[in-house]
Amino acid sequence: MTTLERGNAVDNLEKKLAGEKAAEYIQDGMTIGLGTGSTVYWTIHKLGELVSQGLQIKAIPSSVETERLAKMAGIPLTTFSEVNMLDLSIDGADEVDAMFNLIKGGGGALVREKFIDTFTRKFIIVVDESKLVSKLGSFPLPVEVIPFGWEVTCQSLAELGCTPVLRKRNDGRFISDNGNYIVDCHFRGIDAPASLHSQLKQLLGVVETGLFIDLTDLMIVGKRDGVEVVSPHKNLP
Repeated sequence: MTTLERGNAVDNLEKKLAGEKAAEYIQDGMTIGLGTGSTVYWTIHKLGELVSQGLQIKAIPSSVETERLAKMAGIPLTTFSEVNMLDLSIDGADEVDAMFNLIKGGGGALVREKFIDTFTRKFIIVVDESKLVSKLGSFPLPVEVIPFGWEVTCQSLAELGCTPVLRKRNDGRFISDNGNYIVDCHFRGIDAPASLHSQLKQLLGVVETGLFIDLTDLMIVGKRDGVEVVSPHKNLP
């Protein structure tokens, strides 16, 4: 096994520990939100086992991919046409700062993720240790924009101090589940996430940003020796 393979094995174990731990917070009869990503994958897998054993839940997926995984796991699905508030949502993050602010959207599902992470009574973040940062911004900030006039929107984004890069996939433009583009904004650190989010939302063509501010109720961190459960009342290391 190479060093890289060992590193990937450790990362996967940490994600698995965090993802499975989150499933313990789901109770019979709940309607839940399921995020997108490699850590939430393990939550979905665990929930599938629990549903097969009799757990009664319904879920709203945050992406086409999560919907596919949930159906494969046998998890019953619902929509916001049937519920207007979730009991609990579980999602991952690309970065988490010391104030529990997040950068999300590496997988391109940030708009639907923000719906399930906002319209919920309890929002749980599941991450491995590598996602904890002192300041947001090392990970490029995803911003979803409408295709029409995206070039002008990128110019406006650049005026806020970033280098905007249109996301590509397979030699073509990445298209979100909502039919929009994603612009990855490279900042030299984000000192005021809430202020930046407000500025970005005012730009014509911007649908949503990957900044998730003041939403986290609980964070589960997967570590080599187990998991740590942290609340917003305790600072991150």
